[in-house]
Order: sequence, then structure tokens, then C-alpha cells
Amino acid sequence: MNTLKAEKRDMNTKAKKLRREGYVTGTVFGREISETIPLKMDKAAVERLLKSEGKGGRVLLDVEGQIYNALIKEVDYNPLKRQVDEIDFQALVSGEKVHSTAEIHLVGADLCAGVPEQMLQEISYRALPDSLTDRIQVDISHLKPGDSIKVRDLDIAKDENVDLMTDLDKVVVTVTEVHAAPADDEEAAGDAQ
Repeated sequence: MNTLKAEKRDMNTKAKKLRREGYVTGTVFGREISETIPLKMDKAAVERLLKSEGKGGRVLLDVEGQIYNALIKEVDYNPLKRQVDEIDFQALVSGEKVHSTAEIHLVGADLCAGVPEQMLQEISYRALPDSLTDRIQVDISHLKPGDSIKVRDLDIAKDENVDLMTDLDKVVVTVTEVHAAPADDEEAAGDAQ
């Protein structure tokens, strides 16, 4: 599990100023923490963390020597500046279920006999800290046109330690036939360029 160092943030210093100085702001909260703790973290360290963990991922959060087993609860990304502005964490409590989400990643699309269309991007669920995951890989290499995979077909739906919040009948991915464009349309598209 990744470790991220953080410092308690002085609320008299504006977040904008901290971002200019190379920090990402955030908070850590949880049932065993009396008050939400405002944080500042090194921007480069946060970016390294987010390459391997995303929203719903777990991290050991080192706040000035106090270690929290934490869940990445929210990531605020500024698309104009292409940087993370804020990241919030929930301190986990052993033996207590927590609400989280997991991103769905399709694998094997190049071997699929049709055109896969992903209908659902993430799954919402509740689980104990040991059962948390931030991504679910769905192998679609064996699918053919007309096939689909629903939430109930995923491994996470069969895990008795996980309570799914997403409807079991929601379609995750469906496969349609490959339709070749008529030759006249291809030539017209080529002339237009």
C-alpha cells in the first residue's frame, strides 16, 4: 500500500497560495477523528500516488507522524491547469463497512468479436477495509455481438463481504456488430478532408 506524507494546514493561509507554492490541499475525516483535519501535501507526491491509486483507492496517510489507513474519498482536478487542486481522505476503522466506488476497466477489447460499448463507468458499494478495491477489470475478449455483461455478472457481486449499491441489473457493457461504411461514404469523407 502506498504511503503519502501530509502536514496539518494552517487555515489562515489560502489554498490558492499553497497551490502556487507546490502543494495540494485536502482533508482527512473519520469516525475516530474528533474534527476534520485540514491538510497540505506535496503536489509531486500526490501526482505519483494518483498514478497507481484513484478515487476509492487505499493509502497510508502519514500526518506529521500519525498514520491513518485511509480511503481516497474525493479528488478535485482542475482541467484548465491540468493539476489536482484538492484530495480528501476518509480514515478507515477496522471492522466497519465504508461506502466507496470502483472504476470499471474493460480488458480484451481487441479480441472482442464486435464493438463494445461501456454503459457503466463505476460501481458503488459498501465493504470492510480489507475488501475495498478502486478498480474492477472486466474481461470482454470472449464476447460477441448481442452479448452484454450486467453488474450481477461481476466478481464483486459474488463477494459476500461487499454490499453493492449499484443496481444488479444495470448493464456494464454491451457488444454490437461491426458495421462497415459503404465505399461511397468513405470516398466522400476522404474528399471532404
